[in-house]
Amino acid sequence: MDIKTLVLALALGNFSLCAALFFYQQQEGRLAPTASMRSWRMARQLQALAWGLLYLRGALPDFLTIPFAYALLFSGFALDASAWWELAGRRVWRRYLLPALGVSIGLFTGAWLLDIPGGERIGIAGMVAGFFFLAGAAALGRGWRRGTLLRRYLVLSNLLLTLVIILRSVLTALMPDGVLWLSNAVLQGAGIVTLYLLTLGNVFGYLLLSREQQEGELARLEVNDALTDVPNRRGFYQALSPWIALARRPGQPTSLILLKFDDFKRINEHYGHPVGDLVLKAMVEVCQKQLRDSDLMGRLGGAEFAIQLPRTAQDDACMVAERIRLAIAAAPVKAGKAIINMTASLGVTTIRADDVAVSLFKRADEALQQAKREGRNRVVVAAASTEAQEV
Repeated sequence: MDIKTLVLALALGNFSLCAALFFYQQQEGRLAPTASMRSWRMARQLQALAWGLLYLRGALPDFLTIPFAYALLFSGFALDASAWWELAGRRVWRRYLLPALGVSIGLFTGAWLLDIPGGERIGIAGMVAGFFFLAGAAALGRGWRRGTLLRRYLVLSNLLLTLVIILRSVLTALMPDGVLWLSNAVLQGAGIVTLYLLTLGNVFGYLLLSREQQEGELARLEVNDALTDVPNRRGFYQALSPWIALARRPGQPTSLILLKFDDFKRINEHYGHPVGDLVLKAMVEVCQKQLRDSDLMGRLGGAEFAIQLPRTAQDDACMVAERIRLAIAAAPVKAGKAIINMTASLGVTTIRADDVAVSLFKRADEALQQAKREGRNRVVVAAASTEAQEV
C-alpha cells in the first residue's frame, strides 16, 4: 500500500466515523455529548478534512493542500489531546494546547512561505504531531497505579508509536536524503504507517475507554446516592457486612447511628423538592465534618441516614451522635430568601456478636422512634435490653 492510499484511508476512515457519530447522536433519548466527546468528534472532523485535502494535493492549489491542510491536521491532533485531558477530568484546551497550536501552525506556515524543503517541513509536522500525541499520552498516564489494563496499554502503545514518529521526523529533517540504506521515501512511508496505527489506536482506545468509564460510573451509582454522593442503602449494607462478621470476634466494638431529619416532609411541601435536595446535601456535609475518615455515612432513603463508626464503643458513639445533633441545629441553610433551621433525631446502638443486619437496624430504629416520640431533636441509645434510653 503506497503513501497516497494510506492518506486516503485515513480520510475515509475519519469521514465514516463522523457520519456514524452523527446518526448515533440523532437517536431520541441520547444523552448530550460530554465536553470530551465534543472535542473528540471535532478532532475527527478536522482530521478527515485535512487528510482529504492532503490526498488531493496536486489537484488543488498548494495553499489549500499544504499550509491550510496541515493547520487543520494540527488542530485535529490538538483537539485529540484535549479530549483525552477532558476525559481525565481536566480542561487544558485554552490554557495550554491552544497557544501550542498557534505556535505550531505559525511555524509550519512560515516554513512553507520561506520555501523550506519538503523533507524538513514534514519533519516539523512530525514533531508537532508527536508533541500533541505526547500530551494525550500524559493525560492517559494520570493515575497509572490505579489505571486499568486498557489504560496502561494505551499509554505504552501511544508512547512507543509517538517516539517512532518523533525519531522519523528528526531523521527526515536532519538527513533529507535518507539514513544509510533507508531512503527519504521509506522514512516518510514508515511515518505515515505509524501515524495510521496511532490514529486507529486512539480512535478505538478512546471509544473503549469512554465505555469503560461509563460502566464504572454506572457501577458506582448502583451503590451511591446520586444526590448526596454517599452510599445508598445497598452500598451501606455492603460496607457494614464485614463489621457485623467481625463483631463475632473479641475486639473493639463497632457502633451504628440511625439519623432522621425532623419534619423534613414540611420542607418539601412548603419550599419544593429542589430546596429539599439543597437542604439534604448541606446537612450531609455538616454531618460528615463531625466524622472521621474511617466512619461511613449512608442514605437509607428519604431523610433517613445511617452512620457506621468502626472501633467505637457505645459511649463514644453517643458523644458523636450528640455532636452531630448540635452541629445540625447550629447550621441553618439559606435557600433563596428563606433561612431553614433543621434538627435531627438519632438512635444509637452497638453491633453485637449475635447480630445480623435485620436485628441491628431494628434495634437502632427502635431507639430512633423513641427519640421521635419524646419530642425529636434528641439522641436515644438502645440499651442492652429491648428498651431504649435517652442520652
